[in-house]
Parts: sequence; C-alpha cells; structure tokens
Amino acid sequence: MGDVLAGFQTVWEFDTDSMLIRFERGIRTPKLLQALGERRIPFEALSGVELAVGKRGTVVLRAVPRPGADPLMDAADGQLKEAYDPYRLVLPAERETLADYYAERIRESLCPDADVPAETHLVTAPPAPLSFKAYDGKASFDGKAISFRWFWTGASSEKWKVGDQRFRIDELTGVEWRSPESRGSAGTVPKEHSAKAASAKGGAAKDGTARNGTGRAAPKGGGHGYLRLLRRSAEDEPLGRPDQDPAAVVFGMGYGLVHQSLPFAAAVLEAIRASSPVPCAEGAPSPNRTAAPRRDPADIAERIRHLGELHTAGLLTDDEFSAKKAELLAEL
Repeated sequence: MGDVLAGFQTVWEFDTDSMLIRFERGIRTPKLLQALGERRIPFEALSGVELAVGKRGTVVLRAVPRPGADPLMDAADGQLKEAYDPYRLVLPAERETLADYYAERIRESLCPDADVPAETHLVTAPPAPLSFKAYDGKASFDGKAISFRWFWTGASSEKWKVGDQRFRIDELTGVEWRSPESRGSAGTVPKEHSAKAASAKGGAAKDGTARNGTGRAAPKGGGHGYLRLLRRSAEDEPLGRPDQDPAAVVFGMGYGLVHQSLPFAAAVLEAIRASSPVPCAEGAPSPNRTAAPRRDPADIAERIRHLGELHTAGLLTDDEFSAKKAELLAEL
C-alpha cells in the first residue's frame, strides 16, 4: 500500500502484505507501547478490523489479531487495558471517513484463513536477552533458558529452600501471566482469581482453566500478578500458590510492571512454541498460502464508488483517485 495513517501516539505504515505499527515516545504514551517501540504485523496475522466511536471526539480503528498469531496477545489473554492495546489506533473524529477507507483496505488484505486460529506465531515477540525484577526475585531469559534468582527480602521460605531456579525451554509447555494491575492493593493476597495460561499449542484458556494439558483449574493466591512457567514434569501435579511455586515469580506494587513482564512472557512463549513446531501432513499445503480468489466485479464497483466519495471529500487528489481506480480495474 505504501500509505501512512497517523493517530494519537501511534502510526500505522502500510505495505503490500503487512503494516508497521510505530509507537511514539512521550509522557502520554503508555510504557508498554514505548517498550515495544514498533511491531511488524503481517495481514495474515489478523482476523479482522473494527471501527468505533471513541471518547472526546475521536474514532478508534482496531486491527483484530488471530488467536495464536501474536505471542504478546496470547500471553496477555485479554488482560490489557484499552490504552495498552498495541492494535488500537485513535484518530480525530473528523478522520472517520479516512479510517473507514483504511479499514476496508485491511479487510481486503486478510488471508482466506483469517477466521482460523494460527498454527504458528506470525508476529515476532521482543528478542532475548530480557530480564525484570519481580517482588520476590529477578527473572532472566537468554533465549534458551529462564532463570529465577530469589530476593531474601521478598521470596517465601519455600522458594529459599529449593534455591535459585533455571528452566530450559524444552522443559516447558507454556506460560501463565497475570497482570499486576488486577484488583487488589500492595501487600494483599487475593483469595481467589481466574488467571489463564497460554500454551505452546496456541492461544489461552477461555474458561479460566490453565491450558497445560491437564484441565486443572487456575491456582489461588499470589499478590497482584505473577509469571508462572508451565513444566512438562509437573503436568500431573496441582498448581499451588505462585508465591510458593519455584516456577513462578510474583509481582508487587512497583515490581514486574506490565511493560517489563508481558514482553518477557511473550518472548518465552514464542521460544517454547518454536521449539515444538506443529508438523504438517505429508503433501499438505503450507498454512496461509492459499491463493486469493478472483475479485467480484460488484465489489470492485463498490470500491470505486467509495474512492469517488473520498475524492469528492478532498481526501484524494485527482492523480491518486485515477491511479487507485486503475489498480482496482486491473484486478477484474
């Protein structure tokens, strides 16, 4: 496409088969988006696009990722606040017509399997090495293994007894991330919650059950949030409290913030899934490689009509209108 759509704190740059989402630095840009910097999103990683009226004279354009396509969104599992959503672009209300135009262009670029969960990650997670400080320890990931080094000021006696931990990627089946911005206050331990887990098989639980192959319910306790590693060797064991589990680090106020712990969880999940790729049946075509069907003439006519409206509104120059109209006619 080669176009640029600039919103508040976010810019979408369109290419033929993907779009580059860039996040501006500044005090109004959430730290998670600043930490991500920019992300390349292939259109085959999207299931759709939405346009809605926003707050205070704005419209919101949101690309909808396919389940299993983005390790960051799989790990977050719906826990992100709207302002932290990396697929969300906020524009002034007067640019609604332009936003609708780009929404249509994205829809036209979706792959035939857009409604099917992706079998492999199509969006890249932040690269290792990564590390962050939680309340009870420091978590580090070098690309091959995750290490937990306990803090004597925060770690439980159970964690001190077993000592610092190191987990190889091939020992894991998934990750379980709970946002530290959940309900509760510093120093409290919630009686119950329904945290969800993301596994190497793609996506996260839909009913509050950890997707680690056992069907076990989510655990209890553990503070504001946590990052738990799901181990193959412990698949048949009940999940305990995160503050007592040596395969988990617990977040407290000021520790393990979203912009630190979530990219970490996404990188680990991506590495786990890459270590156990989904095999394709012999002779079967590669996923997401189906040729796009021939365009419907009625759809071409509707697109040209829409371009005419943008041209009349002054959003397209005469040359741009003629060029884009020619491109559509060439698809007949």
